[in-house]
Amino acid sequence: MPIQVHELACQQGVIGQITLDSQASLNALSEDMIDAMQAALDRWQDDDRICLVVVDAAGDRAFCAGGDIVTLYQSMTGQADPEAPRRFFSKEYQLLYHLHRFPKPVIGWAQRVVMGGGMGLLSACRYRLVTPDLIMAMPEITIGLFPDVGASWFLNRLPAGLGLFLGLTGARLNASDALRVGLADMAVHQDGKAAFLDQLQSQSWTGSVAADDNRLYRLLNQLDVPAPEQLPTSELASCEQTIAHLCRRGSLQEVVGRLLSHPEGNDWWQSCISNLRAGCPVTACLVSEQLKRGQQMALKDIFEMELAMALECTRRPDLREGVRALMIDRDQTPAWTYSRVEAVPREVIDAHFIPDWTPDNSPIEQR
Repeated sequence: MPIQVHELACQQGVIGQITLDSQASLNALSEDMIDAMQAALDRWQDDDRICLVVVDAAGDRAFCAGGDIVTLYQSMTGQADPEAPRRFFSKEYQLLYHLHRFPKPVIGWAQRVVMGGGMGLLSACRYRLVTPDLIMAMPEITIGLFPDVGASWFLNRLPAGLGLFLGLTGARLNASDALRVGLADMAVHQDGKAAFLDQLQSQSWTGSVAADDNRLYRLLNQLDVPAPEQLPTSELASCEQTIAHLCRRGSLQEVVGRLLSHPEGNDWWQSCISNLRAGCPVTACLVSEQLKRGQQMALKDIFEMELAMALECTRRPDLREGVRALMIDRDQTPAWTYSRVEAVPREVIDAHFIPDWTPDNSPIEQR
């Protein structure tokens, strides 16, 4: 099983630890991993012994690089169980909703690659700790999906225009960027996890959420953390005003036009714009629409909306084609259904927001 589940005895109380351990796939989420994580959380939710939960990952290459899109591709192309995509996305959204609302403090410790589903997991944790080598992104525009796993929630809480920019370009953020815009709470030393767990175990946890939260907050503030000069220079710092100017107003077509015609910037900026230029036009339309719709939505409604979007993506050709070009044939030349955002029909966009369940039969439940 590519998940390790442990219960760590403390001076008082017990810590639940969930460790992603599928290192060959950069800890990409599979259905089995999601089932194991959900089972652990279900057990611990009402277990009075469990006071805190830590979600981390084995190895030093990644926290989680996203979902297992190769298996998803096999199911969408008839090589594996055709019902697997629906099960996967339904279980993933249920897990993330449960993690967001888990009644005990949850700490995420994330190293190196945090993308797609990894960002969903980390964003659902109450405390988000990241190592200085962080590479964070929502790169779904490169495969014809959309920024899922609750991105309509966390991208909408970024500075003006930035959430749309990240979704349109799959921009890669470093640790300083993530801290700067609130996608992470604090940086920690890459080799500091064992010592951190030891510190947690040396404490007396009461089982009172308020008291344990206060104790955890004090402990985190006393951690030995990297000095500012040990962190990479923020890529966003020099681009934030430009991003806000180009992305916070106007139609999607106008925003994309401004981004593509903007004078060349540094290598980071050029990489972002290259992703947009080569990315899936339907994805670009979905990013814009999901962020507009998600602005006033509750978390449960957002997860239901995104689940409907994901299921429609599995029925349409762009996701299959994007995964094929990026991960299967690796020719990097996807043939998208439409060549530009202006060509995407309104009815194609709207079809992604129609659930195939009734309001009283939601697949997202409070556990």
